Amino acid sequence: MHYLKKKIINKKIKIAVIGIGYVGLPLCLRFLKKGYKVYGIDRDKQKIDSIKRKKSYIASIDSKEIKHALSLGFQVTNNFKIISSVDVIIVCVPTPLYKNKTPDMSYISETANKIKNYIKKKQMIILESTIYPGATEEFFLPILKKNKLVPGKDVFLVYSPEREDPGNKNFTIAKGNIPKIISGFSFNCIDLAETLYSRITKIVKVSTIKTAEFTKLLENVYRSINIGFVNEMKLIANKMDINIHEAIKAAKTKPFGFHAFYPGPGLGGHCIPVDPFILTWKAKKFGLMTRFIELSAKINDGMPQYAIDVLKKALHDTKKKLNKSKILILGISYKKNSDDIRESPSIRIISILNKFKCKVFFSDPFLKNKPELRNIEKKIHAKNIILNVRNLKKFDASILVTDHDNFDYNLIKKYSKIIVDCRNRFNKKLNKIYLA
Repeated sequence: MHYLKKKIINKKIKIAVIGIGYVGLPLCLRFLKKGYKVYGIDRDKQKIDSIKRKKSYIASIDSKEIKHALSLGFQVTNNFKIISSVDVIIVCVPTPLYKNKTPDMSYISETANKIKNYIKKKQMIILESTIYPGATEEFFLPILKKNKLVPGKDVFLVYSPEREDPGNKNFTIAKGNIPKIISGFSFNCIDLAETLYSRITKIVKVSTIKTAEFTKLLENVYRSINIGFVNEMKLIANKMDINIHEAIKAAKTKPFGFHAFYPGPGLGGHCIPVDPFILTWKAKKFGLMTRFIELSAKINDGMPQYAIDVLKKALHDTKKKLNKSKILILGISYKKNSDDIRESPSIRIISILNKFKCKVFFSDPFLKNKPELRNIEKKIHAKNIILNVRNLKKFDASILVTDHDNFDYNLIKKYSKIIVDCRNRFNKKLNKIYLA
């Protein structure tokens, strides 16, 4: 322990980050900036090639940052053998859901199996992926035991949940202003984690790995439930011809007891749509029913369909039928000013529209340089088009799903025949604008 701690303090350690996506890549850049040697490992060859060409594949990270990282010695590979030569292994792989809403832990399991032959003494293994309580020890302790390594003595097992928020310019890993929750298998593990992460940001220690795992779920389920509540309030408000956003704005003036959440077309991203089901699944293992959590998730899951229902009404008002219409989706990423399409409600909306066999296109400026754009277009049966007067006039309706700041809203308002506004960006007084 003292050997590894000294190496961390003296910046002599080598760090391998497995999974260099929206979480892993910013983490690599942060450690590089602080003077550490970092390796990025990913099975996606497109990401590896992109970095080697000094190109970023994440909208919030400029290619100049990639170029600078490479000048600092950043190396990327899809070869796991590098694990045998590093001191710290940080796992940042996804944990999606299966279609039946149970957690897909295959990425964690695959990673654990790939590193098991390269783990050795005096290494620290850190998991940052969002998981159910108990998963860190469930997947990694058997490997350590099989390799005859004692956790807390020979190697050090840590859990520190990621808190990255793609597109958020105020709080980022790069700025080091998002506190990191840490815990470990033993006191020595926690102490080493504190030594490492305190070099890049503030830390918050909790007593057990399970507590840290649960805290991550608590943060996101809290948001999911409150968004579910305000989405239901939106449904009620719209039926009563009340602007929910005006009501929220007024409620915010209360200096206590109210925290504003905002309605939308459904949840997106890797955490909020997924984490409630991870916790629900684990709770059932203990014989517990999570009715409150499941109800909010059900409401949120229904919001894309609600947007379609509003679209149907709007088209009906202009004597158009959905299956004979040409629809433009504005914004396909799950949140504004980001290129992250994970669990995006736009994709859900397009999927529903595809069933009606109407012609669907989308416009999203943040995806124009994505190397996998063709795969996205093929998957959702819709093409990305440039937003201009000529194109807007072609469509029977435009649905604003993701309100990127760099959209020309005056252009959209002037030349769209119908606008279904899921983000309250337009003035409802115009006849062609429908709030969804």
